[in-house]
Amino acid sequence: MNRKTLVLPAIVGLLGPVLAGCGGSDSGSKGGDAIVVGTTDRFTVTKDTPAPLDPAYAYDVGTWNILRQTVQTLMAQPRGDGEPQPEAADKCGFTDAGNERYVCTLRKDLKFSNGDPVTAKDVKFSIDRALSLKADSGVFALLSTVDTVETQGDREVIFHLKTADATFPFKLSTPVAGIVNPDDYEKGKLRDGFQVDGSGPYTVESEVKDNELVKAVFTKNPHYKGLLEPKNDKVEMRSFTSADEMGTALDKGDIDVMTRSMTPKQIQQLSKDDGDIDLVEVPGLEIRYLGFNTAASSVKSKAVRQAVAQLVNRGELVSKVYGTQAEPLFSMVPATITGHSNSFFNEYGEPNTAKAKGFLNKAGITTPVKVTLHYTTDHYGTATKSEFEVLKRQLNASGLFDVDIKGEAWDKFRPAEMAGKYDIYGMGWFPDFPDADNYLAPFLDKDNTLGSPYANGEIRNTLIPESRREADRLSASKSISEIQDIVAADVPLLPLWQGKQYIAARDDITGAEWAINSSSTLQLWELGRGL
Repeated sequence: MNRKTLVLPAIVGLLGPVLAGCGGSDSGSKGGDAIVVGTTDRFTVTKDTPAPLDPAYAYDVGTWNILRQTVQTLMAQPRGDGEPQPEAADKCGFTDAGNERYVCTLRKDLKFSNGDPVTAKDVKFSIDRALSLKADSGVFALLSTVDTVETQGDREVIFHLKTADATFPFKLSTPVAGIVNPDDYEKGKLRDGFQVDGSGPYTVESEVKDNELVKAVFTKNPHYKGLLEPKNDKVEMRSFTSADEMGTALDKGDIDVMTRSMTPKQIQQLSKDDGDIDLVEVPGLEIRYLGFNTAASSVKSKAVRQAVAQLVNRGELVSKVYGTQAEPLFSMVPATITGHSNSFFNEYGEPNTAKAKGFLNKAGITTPVKVTLHYTTDHYGTATKSEFEVLKRQLNASGLFDVDIKGEAWDKFRPAEMAGKYDIYGMGWFPDFPDADNYLAPFLDKDNTLGSPYANGEIRNTLIPESRREADRLSASKSISEIQDIVAADVPLLPLWQGKQYIAARDDITGAEWAINSSSTLQLWELGRGL
């Protein structure tokens, strides 16, 4: 087995690959001309999510990984991360000192995959549409600083922002800012089903069974013009019901590449085995956390949430469930992101039952506090259940809580969480872009993605706007740190761990080390076939 490892520098944006043991063999895939990629991400049309692949609705890593191959954005993350670069745009930039006017010029002769021209009016339509639809996924909030969009001629787009937003170029690299054709997407209605059309590097054909996408075939778009350089003509993505099923398909040669989510056991085994499959360890910015419905009676008292924060033993949780594949996290902002501070460790230190009891006694809370921890059974991998069993045991061992756990499939879990039906729930976050703002604002700002009732005026009205005014993100650290300290004190969220990520590929596949970036974005255009 040839293990290839990418090493993450201390500062995101300076990422470069360090490869060890690159090799090759005559082994290949049974997938024909297409490179076949496996995933355990599930894509389902339901009453609650009728339009999972509409850029104005989609807001999870799986659906975004389909959209990033097909729907073009003005800006894009370059290979190895770093500052976003023009993609559909020829050039973009702020034209004022206050970071409130942002202008992009489209590339010449840009076309949708059907040959229709892409114009500035299409960009305006797409942004205005996402904002006006205001989908309950909350993805439109990424564009919340947009006031108006203006066009000049066919190629120039001018964004007038409500407030300064130095992170705006990053936001224009996300699928919610994807450019869609008004002939395919209605202005006042989401596009139901699994059809996707755009001007990105690929077109996509979906195979659907029982309202679930089971296979997506990406074919190189002959009209594409942009930053990316596809190394293949066709990629087939297959959705598996389990990591074990996906692993079997890789062993048999039915797929060429295995992506998220692999089990800890699979990763351990692949790291030891000597064969024709390469395991690639990639820098990751994925986090896991607990969310609290602060309006729910069982956790409405801050003391209850503080007691949970005081009792959770992250080190034990990580070592028992994930081993070396994750690290304890004491802030919503990962350790490798500018502005990170260990706010929860500073506030609570080591797990301590006596201190937790003190919070509850001072607030007059009767113990044991009965709560249920909810988790999704299929969205973050099978290890999630083990993780919640450890959390249950830790809290119950204190005698201060009577905890039960309950798992649901993602298509039921997510709508229930958004509707406020869970008092405490487990979530993961794969950043929209690698900036501290994206680990805080999506959960704490108005119209947050969790539907959380928690509202802190200082965070929303002062600290988030202050941080966004700073083009130098190091200068934003003071505001970012203050937000993290408030979160640690109030505990509307409880960070648990930061994970590494892995991709496994047969050794005749090239580019696997670039096929997923630190934000867990699949970059299928990087994959090729050769020695």
